[in-house]
Amino acid sequence: MQSNSNIVRHFITAVLNQGKIESAGEFFWEDMVEQVPLPGQGPGLSGLQDVLRGMHAAFPDMHWTVEEQIAQGDKVVTRFEWTGTHQAEFFGVPATGRAVRVWGVVIDRLEGGKIKDTRIIMDALGLMMQLGAFPPPQP
Repeated sequence: MQSNSNIVRHFITAVLNQGKIESAGEFFWEDMVEQVPLPGQGPGLSGLQDVLRGMHAAFPDMHWTVEEQIAQGDKVVTRFEWTGTHQAEFFGVPATGRAVRVWGVVIDRLEGGKIKDTRIIMDALGLMMQLGAFPPPQP
């Protein structure tokens, strides 16, 4: 039996980095709950897959790296960084061709070898600043 942290890492490799979005059901329950959904994200596994499709369309070379991971009981906390090149519209921002680097933390709770609920905290403001949607702060 795989450890919870290995399940999360396998999801990152297969779904996020290799773009196998249809296989997300191997890692998430159909009725999974996103505790902090992205704007417009629908419920459950299908909502998650829609968000991932949008991210992969906008950042086709998206790559996630696990910086730290802590597992205890049924929870796995992963500090990550992802990089990519903005090649298509993302949250209303037309493709810029800019490279981005985004940090975040995700807390996953697993049941029976799959993720039941998840909470992602990501530097969305930093991402949008890198895309030029918001001006950088002035000194």
